[in-house]
Amino acid sequence: MSSVYHEPDDPRFRITPFQQMAASCTGALCTSLLVTPLDVVKIRLQAQQKALLSNKCFVYCNGLMDHLCPCVTSSSGQTNWYHRNGQFSGTIDAFVKISRAEGVNSLWSGLGPTLVLAIPATVLYFVAYEQIRTRVKDFHSKQVGKTDQPFWIPLFAGASARVVSASVVSPLELIRTKMQSQKLTYFEVGGALRSHIQVHGLIPGLWKGLGSTLLRDVPFSGIYWLNYEGLKSAFNQQTPTFGFSFGAGAIAGSIAAVCTTPFDVVKTHQQIELGEKELYADLETGSKKIANEKNLQEKPIRKTTHSILRQIWQQNGISGIFTGVVPRVAKVAPACAIMVATFEYGKGFFERYNAEEYYRKQRSVQLE
Repeated sequence: MSSVYHEPDDPRFRITPFQQMAASCTGALCTSLLVTPLDVVKIRLQAQQKALLSNKCFVYCNGLMDHLCPCVTSSSGQTNWYHRNGQFSGTIDAFVKISRAEGVNSLWSGLGPTLVLAIPATVLYFVAYEQIRTRVKDFHSKQVGKTDQPFWIPLFAGASARVVSASVVSPLELIRTKMQSQKLTYFEVGGALRSHIQVHGLIPGLWKGLGSTLLRDVPFSGIYWLNYEGLKSAFNQQTPTFGFSFGAGAIAGSIAAVCTTPFDVVKTHQQIELGEKELYADLETGSKKIANEKNLQEKPIRKTTHSILRQIWQQNGISGIFTGVVPRVAKVAPACAIMVATFEYGKGFFERYNAEEYYRKQRSVQLE
């Protein structure tokens, strides 16, 4: 049965969409649990140094996706986790002091609400990638008569999968953020959305900010899978070990992170601008809220990606365009490594299971 795995993507043993969901869900949970403490510490350090881009909202990353989180006031009167006092001299010191003073659980502050969307989005993304990649590869193989996977298929599949997942999640992320900022119940969010759509329109209202997200994430996804699948081919690792997947995922993620850092800089600024302009306008009540919602359309249009990049270039040059590239790589590389290694491990597990089931049925037929 070992000879089966010399041929990658054997249709007889290919994992089903449900198995892809199970493998990617496991990877998403592992990634979020291991990477979240890094971002929690980063946010606490930024708050201590007054280095947050805004005092109204901040960007939170659980290793799977970025979330815009409003700085809402705690109903219990307690200080929210991201504004708690702490004298930290660095990352390691912050890990130790937060764990001792607030408990180890504090390193996963804010994780729960973000996972509601992050896990389904990650599952959708990985399932879409595998489905697109294998279907395009099968079609290409029939056309040219070769089973080798050309380099452009992972690039195309990765970019396409990100378009699908981002387009589906974008309006849901808006709902999540509004519920958090306004403390709405599930029953109240419908009315808030109708009001939002009446002012901004259906497409611009629900998919606001999607363009800048796609501009960063689609190239990242394409570059990432291009390099990851390329490393697998170069080292003849079509059924990779956990260690190889981890290393290749980290390398591919680092390359993609560096290449897309300029768009990440723009995206972060636009997320904060969106949070300040849109979310906090919704916190007003009564006729004042209605009047201000009407006036939102008359406010200056947000700066475009091109104009923001040009402004940063004029002010700080190439260093400004690549601001935060080292922290970005330090965050992205382990997240990509953990996610893809866990996914590949689950994928291999289900492929072996499918192969065993296939041969078991073959033996049963022969005995009959």
